Amino acid sequence: MTALLTPTEVETLARTAHEGQTDKAGRPYAEHLQAVAEGVRARGGDPDQIAAAWLHDSVEDDALTERWLEEAALSRRTKDIVLAVTKRAGEPPEAYAGRILATPGALLVKEADLAHNADPARLAVLDEMTRNRLTEKYARMRALLGIAVDL
Repeated sequence: MTALLTPTEVETLARTAHEGQTDKAGRPYAEHLQAVAEGVRARGGDPDQIAAAWLHDSVEDDALTERWLEEAALSRRTKDIVLAVTKRAGEPPEAYAGRILATPGALLVKEADLAHNADPARLAVLDEMTRNRLTEKYARMRALLGIAVDL
């Protein structure tokens, strides 16, 4: 059996896969990945969840393929979490939330993702229309997932 990728290898792979990508505020996308991984760690996440945090947007953003993920030297649990938090085109938010809730370990990763996405400092640099749209979107997803707002 092949050895699983180390945490450092997963981080390097995620940073490389998202190289050149920026978030809505124009910041390097790897900053978001690192914030989500740190958020998972701070919330008591385990190595599988931290690895999934680094990779949580890789398939959705076409940085890596679903086939690559299936063949990667990652735990089944890490792969399942990444697939659970990967939004699918045209998928209703309720179905997306249901898949996250049904996948062990995925809720913590999504909670850290939403916390960073909804960070007021991050949202403050966006135009008002985008900021309002995203604030509503994130609040709705937190409600569907039963996640309280971080104060």
